[in-house]
Amino acid sequence: MTEPELPAGDFASWLVTVRGAIRGEGGSDVPCGGCTACCRSSQFVHIGPDETDALAHIPAALLFAAPGRPRGHVVLGYDSRGHCPMLVDDRCSIYDHRPQTCRAYDCRVFAATAIENEEKPVIARQARRWRFSYATEADRAEHDRLQAAAAQQPSASPTERAVRAIDGRADVADET
Repeated sequence: MTEPELPAGDFASWLVTVRGAIRGEGGSDVPCGGCTACCRSSQFVHIGPDETDALAHIPAALLFAAPGRPRGHVVLGYDSRGHCPMLVDDRCSIYDHRPQTCRAYDCRVFAATAIENEEKPVIARQARRWRFSYATEADRAEHDRLQAAAAQQPSASPTERAVRAIDGRADVADET
């Protein structure tokens, strides 16, 4: 059974917003509805030492030193099912206090770059449903260029390849 398509929004507007989110300049406004695919996909969530609000709402026993990061950087792991421990009754129990990584995460990066995230099948299934709209033919052409750039990204995780293509920088590190 094919799942229904989801409106991903205007491509050009989304691209500006997600590039800012990638650079830590705010979050991404994903129309998730009731989807919690990213919360159920065995992802480590990086939390910086300056994220005091998020850290105050996550039990310390769930946090671990972030490998390869300076002191004070931590990661929030996942439970035996691959679920974020902050996901309670299929809802984020700290949504208003969630880490920047969660605020910036946007599975539409896979739809935008035509990268299949085989490592995270729940996210891949959701990402296949997104459909962008285009105000102009130039916006459609920009989307085509982005997909071509993504296809040229060196081997890395699907998330890292998608983010690098969108951001246009080769030094973006995969945090999830």
